[in-house]
Amino acid sequence: MGKVGLVVVSHSRRLAEGVAELAREIGMHRVRVQAAGGDVDGGLGTSFDLVDSAVRTVDDGAGVVLLADIGSAVLISRLFVEEADTTAVLADAPLVEGAVAAASMAAAGADLDAVVAAAQSAYEVRKS
Repeated sequence: MGKVGLVVVSHSRRLAEGVAELAREIGMHRVRVQAAGGDVDGGLGTSFDLVDSAVRTVDDGAGVVLLADIGSAVLISRLFVEEADTTAVLADAPLVEGAVAAASMAAAGADLDAVVAAAQSAYEVRKS
């Protein structure tokens, strides 16, 4: 079985792409990370279809973790998880820190539950 994939869901395409880029680097390019940011026209917003496409790109059978920023990105991610025909989980995690933690764990070959736990543990990392 392959590695857990990651999808970064944001209202901004550039924000999602930046977080995905960072996660890929932290994961030493051993984990598939895809951005699903903005609406289908490239503007600010969110898109179920972009999330679906991103999940299909990174899914190799081990499951996919979604990391979302705010509002409708969370709602669309929840909806996707409910309707998905694959194993996908929305991590309750801060976007950047969660993506980095998840990428590190996924790159090490951890299973879906461990990757989700790593993302969610990012709330515990204090900055001061």
